[in-house]
Amino acid sequence: MKIMSIAGARPNFMKLASIARAIRSHNEKGSTPAVEHIIVHTGQHYDKKMSDSFFIDLNIPQPDINLEVGSGSHASQTADIMQRFEPVLLEQLPDALLVVGDV
Repeated sequence: MKIMSIAGARPNFMKLASIARAIRSHNEKGSTPAVEHIIVHTGQHYDKKMSDSFFIDLNIPQPDINLEVGSGSHASQTADIMQRFEPVLLEQLPDALLVVGDV
């Protein structure tokens, strides 16, 4: 089973941590089906203090894919995420997509 999680802002990294931990625990127990967890970072928060430190401190695996959206207005960031994420979905074809958070 392939589950993809996408997150991009600090409050959502905290939510992603519990998801990643649960999937890791599931796989370490040998439970079936094993879960392939693909983490996608939108790149909205890209500064080390606003992003990298959360992955380190919360023991979240480094993102498999970074959309590198960067700064911009809400509309331009949303549009960039959608344009950059569509090919990722088409290539990866996850069984489930978890959109973490509310931003």
